Amino acid sequence: MERLIKLSEKRLKSIDTGFHRYLYQQVQWDKPLSIIKGARGTGKTTLLLQYMKLTKLPAIYLSLDDFYFESNRLTLLAENLYEKGYRHFFLDEIHQYPFWSKDLKNLYDSYPDMRIVATGSSVLQIDKGQADLSRRANLYSLNGLSFREFLDMEYNLKNNPLELSSILENHMDISPSINDRLDVLKAFSEYLNYGCLPFFKSDKTFYHQKLQQIIHLIIEIDIPSVENINYTTVRSMKNLLFIISQSVPFTPNIQSLSDKTGVPRNTVLKALDLLEKSGVLNLLRSNNKGISFLQKPDKIYLENPNIAYTFSGSKPNKGNLRETFFLNQLKVNHDVTSSKYGDFIVNNAYTFEIGGAVKTTKQIKGIPQAFIAADEIENGVNNKIPLWLFGFLY
Repeated sequence: MERLIKLSEKRLKSIDTGFHRYLYQQVQWDKPLSIIKGARGTGKTTLLLQYMKLTKLPAIYLSLDDFYFESNRLTLLAENLYEKGYRHFFLDEIHQYPFWSKDLKNLYDSYPDMRIVATGSSVLQIDKGQADLSRRANLYSLNGLSFREFLDMEYNLKNNPLELSSILENHMDISPSINDRLDVLKAFSEYLNYGCLPFFKSDKTFYHQKLQQIIHLIIEIDIPSVENINYTTVRSMKNLLFIISQSVPFTPNIQSLSDKTGVPRNTVLKALDLLEKSGVLNLLRSNNKGISFLQKPDKIYLENPNIAYTFSGSKPNKGNLRETFFLNQLKVNHDVTSSKYGDFIVNNAYTFEIGGAVKTTKQIKGIPQAFIAADEIENGVNNKIPLWLFGFLY
């Protein structure tokens, strides 16, 4: 126990509190139990440690992938720490601990004044552990960096998040106020290449190598820790991801993918579902309500533009990067589905066509509430809006 206390103190000393992810202000830290889900590399651990450092609470940080928890129960440790005066427990990597749901439920029920904030894989399903926490826990999801957050981290350019309605109605006033302060197109190009995850700040040279390692860990460790899948399925998922990465956005032929990977059709669909939940892919459908993994998606995208650079031996296709970026940024707070006429429908109301600077409105002519999200322009006009501005939604 003393070793874990010292580890917590050591982690706390090394944390930087200068930049906060968007979720920091949204988490209700004083609630009895909160769970933050997110893919590896999004900054969940930093979020916990920043709050601990700034509030100076009687708190401890515990990573549940520590060897200590191979033969020791969290409940017993938490009870001992409670007797020592600890009231705030920040628990990392809970999906690596087989008794996470049962122990969190017991602590929640037994210690009304205990405050627990836990983080876990984005694949984690809180209603499917040994104990149903869905009615007890406040659940949050931490996504990758928005373009707005990237500008804050890289250029110290402060901007508040924008509402979608504000962008649609006022973009001709908003975009000049931003691009007057920096070369926004250069910064946007950097973001598409390496700016979607916070660790870019410490090492741009090996960013894509680390991102590839993260994807391997997600498939080899995070998904199997939550889903009962074997080594053959893991290998099939890697093969499937490579095939998709070569031609995204990918219009799926599930039987063809089944033949290429050598696994049954339903296994391919389940693998796609897990790769989406784990933050590696985005699946675009015509309807997001009541979906089952057995329903074939209309299109398959990589989760963020940086992954396209990681898998691409050369520069990725611009059209792919643009659509991947738009879906990645909009899906965080909005419902995004496929469209018969444009590329996307947002909130079942707005049609968007994604393109370059010379993109015309021909394809969406006559469609109400239709817009062009155009790359390579600093300012827009009427219903033609700079693509980069949609990176300010969170």
